[in-house]
Amino acid sequence: MAAANTAATAPTKTSLREDLTCAICCDLFQEPVMLACMHHFCKPCITRYWRGTQGPVTCPQCRKEFSTKQFQTNYLVTAMVEKVRATTSDTYVKNLEKQLKQALESHRLRREDFINNIRRDKDRMDTIKRVGTDLQAHVKGEFQALHQILHDQETCMLEQLRREQEEELEKVQRHLEATERAVRELEENMTALQQACAVNENTVLIELPQLRTWTQVNMAVEFDVNAFSNKYMAPLQYIAWRKMFSSLNPGPSPLTFDVDTAHPSISVSRDKTMAVECDRMMSREDHNKRFLQCVNILAAQGFQSGRHYWEVEVGSKPKWDIGVAAESVDRRARIKLSPESGYWTLRLRNGNEYSAGTQPWTRLRLSSSPKKIGVFLNCEERRVSFFNADDMSLLFSFTNGPRSKVFPFFSPCISDSTQGSHPIQLLHYPPVALSG
Repeated sequence: MAAANTAATAPTKTSLREDLTCAICCDLFQEPVMLACMHHFCKPCITRYWRGTQGPVTCPQCRKEFSTKQFQTNYLVTAMVEKVRATTSDTYVKNLEKQLKQALESHRLRREDFINNIRRDKDRMDTIKRVGTDLQAHVKGEFQALHQILHDQETCMLEQLRREQEEELEKVQRHLEATERAVRELEENMTALQQACAVNENTVLIELPQLRTWTQVNMAVEFDVNAFSNKYMAPLQYIAWRKMFSSLNPGPSPLTFDVDTAHPSISVSRDKTMAVECDRMMSREDHNKRFLQCVNILAAQGFQSGRHYWEVEVGSKPKWDIGVAAESVDRRARIKLSPESGYWTLRLRNGNEYSAGTQPWTRLRLSSSPKKIGVFLNCEERRVSFFNADDMSLLFSFTNGPRSKVFPFFSPCISDSTQGSHPIQLLHYPPVALSG
């Protein structure tokens, strides 16, 4: 653009220079003066031109005669000449060329930046499309598995209904056939008796005709519509939902606390699903599995492959830590909870300050305080994700997860004496498996 502007202004400058050139010395005006005929000359040039002339003088350009040697200084032309002289100097031209080169280089670099941005944006779009396609396939696969589970349950229940229907129909069919057979036998006996009666009118009846023994038909069992339909009029959706748990991948893991890892101030319930921090130290065996410096505890179940999900009820506890810990963590020292030290955790402090266990901590802004926390561990993808188990909204996800065996990690934290101790509880779903 700058080159185009330069090319456009060049003829204009050339024409202006010609207009400001003295016809006598053929150079830019020096002290330009204007004659009465409106022509301009250098003051020294016109003075020398008229020197020695007696009487009228003439204009060197148009030859118009003047009675006196009079002219006047044209300050406007003087200013224009000085401007043209300044803009055509070597210094000015070199400076202008430098500015043009700098502007061109600036535009070239900016253009390269924009081209790189375009390339990166296109790469991002390709990545988004590729990841989106993969995620769509993943989501479809997950729901297809659920559809298959429901389809299998539907097929099984319809097959069971068909068999029971056939059994009931067979019962009625057998009773119907027996009754019809008995009717035919009775009708045959009735025919024989009628014939005997007709013969008896003309002859003396000596004995009764020989009759067939007719089939004894048991009383028909009444079809109990309610008993037959009750099973299928039950809450089928809830029954199917309950039965799905055994087929879910991952299904809720029924974790229990490992008492051998519990800090001496943690009390664990008899069923090992509830842990609470106490104000006194408990007498427990001292071994390498136990946490001694921090109020921590692990689950008894460890994972190093597959996908696993579990839920923890935290209720209204004002502070806690939940996540996973590498089997190799130092349980005797006080260590910051971070992936670098073998912990992938979520924590709560002061009742409303939620953070992810990065270094430094990543503060989370939650719209509501979850009462239950869901933890999802994908060992193959090295991903640890935390959910609000009340509505399954994602809270945070670590994508640099563990490479080796880990155990579910919990810390009920040291309680404030004014607030009292609140337990954390491992949730099991469903509590009882359905058979059939």
